[in-house]
Amino acid sequence: MTTFVDRVELHVAAGSGGHGCASVHREKFKPLGGPDGGNGGRGGDVILVVDQSVTTLLDYHHSPHRKATSGRPGEGGNRSGKDGQDLILPVPDGTVVQDKDGNVLADLVGQGTTYVAAEGGRGGLGNAALSSARRKAPGFALLGVPGGMQDIVLELKTVADVALVGYPSAGKSSLISVLSAAKPKIADYPFTTLVPNLGVVTAGSMVYTIADVPGLIPGASQGKGLGLEFLRHVERCEVLVHVLDTATLESDRDPVSDLDMIEEELKQYGGGLDRRPRMVVLNKIDVPDGKDLAEMVRPDLEARGYQVFAISAVAHIGLKELSFALAEVVGQARAAKPKEEATRIVIRPKAVDDAGFTVVREDDGLYRVRGEKPERWVRQTDFSNDEAVGYLADRLARLGIEASLMKAGARTGDGVAIGPEENAVVFDWEPTVMAGAEMLGRRGEDHRFDAPRPASQRRRDKQAERDESDQEFDDFNPF
Repeated sequence: MTTFVDRVELHVAAGSGGHGCASVHREKFKPLGGPDGGNGGRGGDVILVVDQSVTTLLDYHHSPHRKATSGRPGEGGNRSGKDGQDLILPVPDGTVVQDKDGNVLADLVGQGTTYVAAEGGRGGLGNAALSSARRKAPGFALLGVPGGMQDIVLELKTVADVALVGYPSAGKSSLISVLSAAKPKIADYPFTTLVPNLGVVTAGSMVYTIADVPGLIPGASQGKGLGLEFLRHVERCEVLVHVLDTATLESDRDPVSDLDMIEEELKQYGGGLDRRPRMVVLNKIDVPDGKDLAEMVRPDLEARGYQVFAISAVAHIGLKELSFALAEVVGQARAAKPKEEATRIVIRPKAVDDAGFTVVREDDGLYRVRGEKPERWVRQTDFSNDEAVGYLADRLARLGIEASLMKAGARTGDGVAIGPEENAVVFDWEPTVMAGAEMLGRRGEDHRFDAPRPASQRRRDKQAERDESDQEFDDFNPF
């Protein structure tokens, strides 16, 4: 029997980008033909995709660590590295994606809905892509960016139109088995149902889904019994149906008190469950005492405003009327529901005045620079290459970091860190008027990469040199 898992913690890591290549084109009679290093490939993403054939998160419970493949490095001859392959993770319909703090990142509903849980790292540019009119021969390439990593929580909330709620052994599993083609486990003892069961019901032209939620007991909203684990599966349902046992053998229970208890648990759980449309089903009227009790409590329940149905799931009594009544209520709920996208993905746009980085002076006097661009640029820099370091200095200066450091009060020799504490690049700041790379000279200019002169031009130059030499001899010849 397949184990049902509806909540897991998943550790995802995207693939890293491949490094760019620093290469020079060489061939016969053209030993220095210009830069031809290719770009590194992009790392693969980790993507969650709704697959309705998947009904449980069991696979991720056993294997919670998932990683996409990395991009390949670039090569000479302008050959770019191969991109990493995306990792597709199928999840059940109705999966909610949260971070470890409980913030909702995405609510995935509908076949094929996708969410990128971790983005692959960018591939580094090769020196061919870095060349320009001012930088004809870059002697460096950019490194690939590490892939994104994230710890997420996947929580499954059953997608159904109708939810059957009630005490254990009230007959919910029996009812869903006769209304639909579902085949739940049925037995006469508490907590027979250990997983939510889902069935499809057809009533005339209306087709709707019905879920059998595991039995609730007093204190379920505080974690007692199985209720807290499965109350989340009721949140998406449009209609709640109280299944009340009229033939219970427990002397301290009756249908009205059972209803009051379940209503209190729904209210305590929250999520608007206490405001959903409701119906009451008095089950087991095939038992003589059960039929008498149903007739006794029915007027009281109808006086509270409930639509009440007396049925027997075992004897198939009153099922047709119940099925069509549920179809009508579901149709009304669907019509009243505002038209909107079922899938909800949280997007947090940047502010319009966002400079792309922040400069903060910490208690120890260190100036820390944080921002997506400067941190990514630092990760892409090969610090063993002076030219690459100069290129980084140029980029940081154009972004405005040097000006911000001056504004924040930084002085020569002050420590500056770029990135978070656990993975920062720290250096002593040297303010300059020009970008640091310009102090190294005009980067990338190498006379060896100048185009060679044609043979005819070389012959004319040599003849001009001989003519000039003959003229100098004639000027000094006394004869």
